[in-house]
Formats: sequence, C-alpha cells, structure tokens
Amino acid sequence: MLLVAEPTLGEEEKAALAAVIDSGWITMGDRVAAFEKAFAAAHGVDDAVAVGSCTAGLHLVLESLGIGPGDEVLVPAMTFVATANAVLHAGATPVFVDIDALDRPLMSLTDAEAKRTARTKAVILVDYAGALPDPDVWRAFAAAHNLRLIEDAAHAAGAEGAGAIGDAGVFSFYGNKNMTTAEGGMVFARDPDVLERIRRLRGHGMTSSTRQRLTGHAQGYDVTMLGYNHRMDELRAAVGLVQLGKLPAWNARRRALTELYRERLRSECPDVLMPFADAQASSNHILPVLLPPEIDREAVMDALRADGIQTSVHYAPVHLFTLYRERCPGVALPLTEAFARRELTLPLHPRMEDAQVETVVQALVRALSRADVRGVAELEGSE
Repeated sequence: MLLVAEPTLGEEEKAALAAVIDSGWITMGDRVAAFEKAFAAAHGVDDAVAVGSCTAGLHLVLESLGIGPGDEVLVPAMTFVATANAVLHAGATPVFVDIDALDRPLMSLTDAEAKRTARTKAVILVDYAGALPDPDVWRAFAAAHNLRLIEDAAHAAGAEGAGAIGDAGVFSFYGNKNMTTAEGGMVFARDPDVLERIRRLRGHGMTSSTRQRLTGHAQGYDVTMLGYNHRMDELRAAVGLVQLGKLPAWNARRRALTELYRERLRSECPDVLMPFADAQASSNHILPVLLPPEIDREAVMDALRADGIQTSVHYAPVHLFTLYRERCPGVALPLTEAFARRELTLPLHPRMEDAQVETVVQALVRALSRADVRGVAELEGSE
C-alpha cells in the first residue's frame, strides 16, 4: 500500500536512541537543550522551547500571552481540531473564520475583519499543507487592532519564515509530519520573557530542573506559577536532532514531488484543482486536491484503495464537530465547507519515487472515470 504519509526512520535514529539509554539520563537533559538550539537556528531564530506536543505548545502560548476567559480568538475551521481545542483549554472562545479561496485554503483576512469584536484578543493562523500566509498583511491586521498573532506551524517545519510570522509559532513532530519525534512540538516566541514563561510553565512552574540541580547550576527550586507537565524527553530530542539534519533534503524532495504532481494532474486531470499554485513559502507537508463537485469522493477513495493507494481527507471542518456545534452554534463557513466536501489528500513523502506519482495520477484518472459512469447510471435509474 502506498501511504499518504510515511516517517523515515533508520539506523541513525536507532543509534541516537541507544546513546540516550546508555547515558542513563532520559528526561530533560542536554539533548533537549541541543535540539531546541538547533531547531531555532535552522529557522533563523535565537531560541525555542521543546514541548510534548504542538497542542501543548499552543496552550502554553495562549496562556503566556494572557489569553483566557472572556477573550475571543480568531481561528480557521480548516485545520486539525487541536488548534481550536487549545483555545478552549486556555478558557477562551474560538471564533471560526472562513478560508480565503478554494485554491488558497488559508484564513480569510476579510472574514477575520468581519468576525472581530471588542473581545477579540488573538488570531491563530494555520500553515495549512505547509503553505505560509502573507506575513505582512496579518502583522498589519494584528497591529491595527492590538491583537496577539499566533502561528500554528504544525505542517511547516523547515519552511522559510515558518513560526516567526507573529508573537509566537508552534511546530509539531507527530509521526506524519515532515520530521518526527513520534510525539512532540517546538515553540518560538518573539519576546524572550514570553518564551521563558513558556519554558517554566511546561515543567510545573519550577525555577530549575533536575539536570540543573545535578550539575550544580542550582541548589533547589521554587514554584512561581501553576504549570503543567508538557516536557519533551531526551529520547525524542535525540531522534529530533537526527531528523532535523535530514529535513532540508526531505523538504526539497517533497517540493519536487509536488511540482511533478502539479504537472501530471494539469495534463491528465484538468478538472482536479490543486491549491497553492502561487505559494511563496511551503514545506509541502501534504498534497491536497479538490475533486470536481459532482464526484463521489468515497467512490474515488475506494477505487484508489483497491489499486493499493491510500488517501485521506484534511480536514473535516472543526465547526461541524458535535462539540463545536454545541459551543459555537449557527456557524456557517461556505468556502471552508465547499473545500472540505471536495478535498482529497494524495500520497506525499520523501520515500516516494517519481514513477509512483504517475501511478497515483493514472489511478485517479481511472477512479474519476468510474465515478462519472456510476453517477450517470444512478441518474438514469432514477428517471
């Protein structure tokens, strides 16, 4: 089965894990610190804080920026549910914003302006599929309305400028991401004091770590705030350091595969829309396409699966989940909903060969043809 996403793990990651085990120190040590510095440097920022997940990082950012009960946060619904969940965890209210266009499924500035109220305190931008929004227009919007600007960069590791659009940015290292630590995340923040608060919050609000006390950098510790256990361990950091070294080559391969998909789909499936033709910066995390409106997506997915090709959907709109229909009733996002009805995610990962792109495209051509025939037959049978 050709998978939608597939982590690349091998002997170097095994050796890195073995070295941690042999060291006898497996939690919050030198490797976590080294991973933070290396990931920050790779993205052109001074420092970073490693956390247990991107979700945890978003929560810590919101709390550290003073977002809480009574506040509203503008969020897209075309994202993984964790983006909105983090807002609820902070005690604030998510306000869902439509996408810009079907070929550019990033948050709409126009709709964000329409949804902004006196209670709006922050915006969370999502780098959907690894494509970055225009930083200048969003910085101007945030500055004009005194809003905190947060970037959910879960899809964007390694993309130029990722994580640095606003006050803070958060990355994911989940197993299907461009680089992985199995679970894990990384936080950037423009203000060093905010980043230090995040660093302390991730470890129960303690003023020093066990490692610092062992090495003589601290004799004891105080607890200065109500924190959480959102730390990253040495095992994940060791894997992250290895993966980070490979990330540029992997992202370059993703970019080449994406360009090949675009060329072949334009030639073979002109009715299939592939977003982000004009993306200025992207990690090419996933390969979303829009099927023609009349096509039965489930039939296409079944046909591709029969040909040994996995597909997926990114994403079901968050505002339509039961939890959010109950908490945020009456939300209608026409473009987001139209995009979600037609979106299909095709396989994309660095292990793929060029020939496999052609295999996927030809299988899609056949699946679309069968779906068309099925639709005509059903229509004729109903007359």
